[in-house]
Amino acid sequence: MDVEVTRLPGVGVKQEFNTVTGRRLGVLTYRDGHRELLVSDLNDPDACSATVPMTEPECVALGTLLGAPNLVAQLREEHSEVPGVGTSQLPVVPGSPYAGRTLGDTAMRTRTGASVVAVVRDSTVHASPRPDFRFEAGDLVVVVGTPDGLRQAVSILEQG
Repeated sequence: MDVEVTRLPGVGVKQEFNTVTGRRLGVLTYRDGHRELLVSDLNDPDACSATVPMTEPECVALGTLLGAPNLVAQLREEHSEVPGVGTSQLPVVPGSPYAGRTLGDTAMRTRTGASVVAVVRDSTVHASPRPDFRFEAGDLVVVVGTPDGLRQAVSILEQG
């Protein structure tokens, strides 16, 4: 997928790509940091049919909705031929005993046999996080393991 980046002097940066239907989707990031989702007109890809101003939390939510399921679907597909291995997305909720603490503090792999393969934060996938990776409330933790290991991983992130 090719993303076209256009610098708009005095305004910000526009990033767009073409969909298979011929529409262009993009994000305009203004110099002050606020963003707009851009949708091109169906008949004229250079004309904008809709703009949606988005707050930072809305951008994070949209990125998570679009990115995390794709990552998990890819992992599930890769593990589908391995009996007894699954993939789960586990949120770090506000109040989690591990919000603000490191992956190493969880001893997840030692305690459950399950592995944290990625953390999705603010629309960014942090693949293969190291033990010093610090969780934040709102993170989505992608874990691979046995069904029992995945259940234990949920318990660890929720209860400690």
